[in-house]
Amino acid sequence: MEITTVDLDAPPQLWARWVAQAAALATIGYRDVYWIDGAGAHHDDHGGNWSRLMLIDGERAVLFGYDHEYSRTVDHSPPIDLLAGAPEWLPYADLTRAVNVNQLGYVYWYEKAWHRVAYPPDLGDDGLLATIREVIDDEQALLALREIVFSWGRHFPADPVRERVEVNVAADQLLAGAYQRSVHEGLLVNLLGRVTAVRPDPRAGVAAAALGGGTPGSTAPFAPATPARPVRRRARRLSDEQHQELVWTAMRQSGELHRPEEPIYPPPAQLTELVEWARGRAPAGDGRCSVKFQLEIDGASEQPGEHAPATREGEDSFRLFREASDLARALWSAEDEGGRGRWLFLRLETTADRYHTERRWDSWPDWWEYDGITGPWLDQLNAEMTRRSPQWRPDWAVLLEPDVAWSGPPDRYAHLL
Repeated sequence: MEITTVDLDAPPQLWARWVAQAAALATIGYRDVYWIDGAGAHHDDHGGNWSRLMLIDGERAVLFGYDHEYSRTVDHSPPIDLLAGAPEWLPYADLTRAVNVNQLGYVYWYEKAWHRVAYPPDLGDDGLLATIREVIDDEQALLALREIVFSWGRHFPADPVRERVEVNVAADQLLAGAYQRSVHEGLLVNLLGRVTAVRPDPRAGVAAAALGGGTPGSTAPFAPATPARPVRRRARRLSDEQHQELVWTAMRQSGELHRPEEPIYPPPAQLTELVEWARGRAPAGDGRCSVKFQLEIDGASEQPGEHAPATREGEDSFRLFREASDLARALWSAEDEGGRGRWLFLRLETTADRYHTERRWDSWPDWWEYDGITGPWLDQLNAEMTRRSPQWRPDWAVLLEPDVAWSGPPDRYAHLL
């Protein structure tokens, strides 16, 4: 994997801004948004987005994190190995822990300059800016410190123009104190003493700064370099998109398990209702109608057949779909075979006096159009196969295992990649 150099401020600058944010937030009671401890500097927005900066042996550093909206690296297809070609001294235990739960959006390491793996041109964003915006440069850091007063602290100034000037000066002074490792209570009082919605505690702010070496006599925590890269390290082989495609391909090449014929007379009321609905929607008014369904626990899809059901005057297509899918789901539930499972696809064709149904429990039928984008989703298929007895799970169900995305499929399915 190619490694690229990144234009990002040096670790001491990022660290000082982190200290300033941590001190200001702790002063008004927020100790778990930006903070520093023995494991490094942390940020957590408590919405699933986080970042971490670790100083390594004084000369090196690593910055890593994840944003559930902006870290396109996580679901990129094909997968991006953020640790391919990375140096041996990185904190692999922490990094692989995040990788294993699909929550490592970026990894930058510092050795005289910042580096990371090169991204594909179509990637977009890795989540870095979204997770460390408040410390990315001095301008953003000062803006964030002002926001701590007026937004986090809910301070509404009586004289907005004068107070904003004062807050700007106090924010500058606090950030300078963090750079100089001289944060003290007076700096925090100047910035946050005006807040009345909560009771400021400048001693808590100083304590937070001290944990990051931001006060006189304190030292920043340095992590030891990892002795060597792990001999075995998990790297994702398939993206979610590729994993989904693998399962769909296997379903399309699969046949049905042998299911004993068990005619039901009379047919279930739910089938009768669906048939009558289709006849009533015949586009030519002659009872001829054809419609296909794909159902899962939390969703439904419909495709028209040769004689697609017709909408009525003043009716939109969504209402038509809703009626049809509700009736199909009622039949799907009524025909639930418990351990033998529920069908995945259904085709219905009607005439004025006859009807024909065809079901698929275990495979993707050739009469269901395949567009490579939509179909039964992995989690829904997994839920269906889990509730079936083992003997009623098709062979391709082994591909639903999450580990397939990491280790690859069994050999008998390797040719489908």
